[in-house]
Amino acid sequence: MAESFFDLSKADQREALEYARAQSGHPAHLLEKDIWVVWALHALSNSPLTDDLTFKGGTSLSKAYKIIDRFSEDIDLTYDIRKLIPDLLGDDGELPASRSQANKWTKAVRNRLPDWITNEVLPVLQQALKWDNLEAQIEFGGQDNDKLLVHYPALMQGTGYVAPVVTLEFGGRATGEPHQIHEIACDIADHIPDITFPTASPRVMSVTRTFWEKATAAHVFCAQGRIRGERYARHWHDLAAIARSPYFATAISDHEVAVANHKSYFFIEKDIKGQVIDYLAATTGHLQIVPTDQAKVALEHDYAAMLADEIMLGHALPFDELLKACIDLETKANVAVGQPA
Repeated sequence: MAESFFDLSKADQREALEYARAQSGHPAHLLEKDIWVVWALHALSNSPLTDDLTFKGGTSLSKAYKIIDRFSEDIDLTYDIRKLIPDLLGDDGELPASRSQANKWTKAVRNRLPDWITNEVLPVLQQALKWDNLEAQIEFGGQDNDKLLVHYPALMQGTGYVAPVVTLEFGGRATGEPHQIHEIACDIADHIPDITFPTASPRVMSVTRTFWEKATAAHVFCAQGRIRGERYARHWHDLAAIARSPYFATAISDHEVAVANHKSYFFIEKDIKGQVIDYLAATTGHLQIVPTDQAKVALEHDYAAMLADEIMLGHALPFDELLKACIDLETKANVAVGQPA
């Protein structure tokens, strides 16, 4: 029986990572972090929590659908709102009847989600660490304590852009649907078949919904002209990658009004002039994802930082070509959703 990576000596682990780096061309510190990403997904998907959790975002596009060729270091998860605030939802559905009700739901989610993470998620990860005899440290993060940060003892180092910590970010204002179970493996596994690495089988959000969530996030950025933290350029990279994939035609032909309605209640944003951003317009023929002026400069700087730490595992488009691809995507999406159903 093949030996587990975590049962190897530190020296043998380093040797395995270096060997895989030479074989794959992927930086060793990213291969190492990917192992911890899959380990965390395994711990959650192998627990009673799995039926109510949906894995989403860029990491799901990379690990489950094999669409994007960048390293995705964080894990975005949605805990089914029907399980978190069942007393507030009642029989009226999964969307609030008014913005005041949406505010009430949002407040309840913010109050209950940290307790759920503390009482349900944290023990699962702590038990998994104990079971695998690992020494990672876990702490809360995020303004609303909606993140768990798994600090692992890194064997390899990069430029510092990608830190040796796996961030699990939890949301509780949606169901996570549509989703389906996918098998997840470590990137290193194909290069060293004689060693076993973590695997996972989480519920994964559909590409279509992920596309529209990312597209509307880019739309908000263009309307506001400001980046929400580092690594924001990943959304444009991911959108362009989806546009090159077999999933694109289905994604742009589905208006995904549920995304627009959901964000209109739970993620109200204003543009640079102070006007409320219309998500429904963005998903029905008026999408804008290509920034201009200072917003374009800020995005270009963030994209350059991503390239510097080699998190683009395949051929990374130069920034100007990336924007050209997004212009084409924007046009096709607006034409597709602007047509009568």
